[in-house]
Amino acid sequence: MKKTPLERLMETHPGLEIWWDSSPLIYSTWSEGLLKKASQDRAGVLREQLKRLYDPEHPEMALFRGVTTNPPLSLQVVKARESFVAQMVDDLIEKNPCVDKEALFWISYKEIVRRGAEMYLGVFQRSQYRYGYLSGQVDPRSLTDKEKMIAQALELASLSPNVMIKVPGSREGYEVIKILTSKGISTNNTLTFVLPQLMACAKAVKEGLEIAKRNGVDLTRWRSVITHMAARYGDLGDLRKESESLKIDLSEADTRWAELAIFKKAYQLVKAGGYPSKMLICSMRISPVLNGKKHCWHLEKLAGGDIVFTCPPSFIEGIMDSLDGIEFRSQIDEEVPKAVLDKLLRIPYFEKAYYEDGLTPGEFNTHPALMATASEFSKATEGMVDFVAKRLAAKCG
Repeated sequence: MKKTPLERLMETHPGLEIWWDSSPLIYSTWSEGLLKKASQDRAGVLREQLKRLYDPEHPEMALFRGVTTNPPLSLQVVKARESFVAQMVDDLIEKNPCVDKEALFWISYKEIVRRGAEMYLGVFQRSQYRYGYLSGQVDPRSLTDKEKMIAQALELASLSPNVMIKVPGSREGYEVIKILTSKGISTNNTLTFVLPQLMACAKAVKEGLEIAKRNGVDLTRWRSVITHMAARYGDLGDLRKESESLKIDLSEADTRWAELAIFKKAYQLVKAGGYPSKMLICSMRISPVLNGKKHCWHLEKLAGGDIVFTCPPSFIEGIMDSLDGIEFRSQIDEEVPKAVLDKLLRIPYFEKAYYEDGLTPGEFNTHPALMATASEFSKATEGMVDFVAKRLAAKCG
């Protein structure tokens, strides 16, 4: 049996988890497309590998232990299975006559979340509620609207016991996370890029959990993960711009180290502080290229950690093609090279991201990476609204 890079990675720590970073509704379509592109020699092995990642008939036996979704990923469902989604939306229009496009979008999004969660319900139940969560995200256009986020979160949580609510790393978002945790609702903190955000989440969850325990809330189906959107920090913000203005030569490897430095520090602080959340990394890149060889430091340098790696289809395809010869060993506790860290700390954008008090909660909402990601997610949300609006026009005139 030829193991995939993800299977070899999982062997580095018993608590390490691999999650699918897309809707489960497109897994079959994606895997079929991958097999069509494979050579005859590789197709047989690839088919078995894909089945080990996720088996619709026996999901509890597969590698994937959870799912993350967001508006761009939900839009992928529309693009990958347009006729399927169109029929689903048409059925929802019949059940909800005279609905407006925004309400129809939210109803449709909830249905995509509900169906995806249902596909992982077996994993959730058979693992005694340890695995099998699917993250459903509140509307990214509402990242500063506390009351709207709470209302949407409660709706999403009611869809299935294994729905985990994705809440943004805005100042208001951490208030929402504390409230949801106090009610025993699982959360996944998203749009998070810097240590001040990551630790604000850890503290909000801890405080919410203490309230839940005092009130006798059932926590048997509760989990918390804190997402670090790694490459979005390095690629979308001001790291390179500031380094250029300061005439600091920042290599591709240095950028990856910046992202890893933040994650590694958060991981250690969460562990040392006894916080009840688990760190999750997303937005990973197959990078850097060293001596002509492709690496994925986001996997390699965090191997051996009690963490979650959530992987989108394109990333999985890439590592299966390019990381075949990589052997993983535990590197989670290895420090960032001192010379690299010293160089990075000369850049204010990194310095503020690396220290727990580098940003105030009031500054979270204007962080460049958060603003860029929120804008992208909002546009994807609008794309879904446009799709359902067209179905609404076709059905209702």
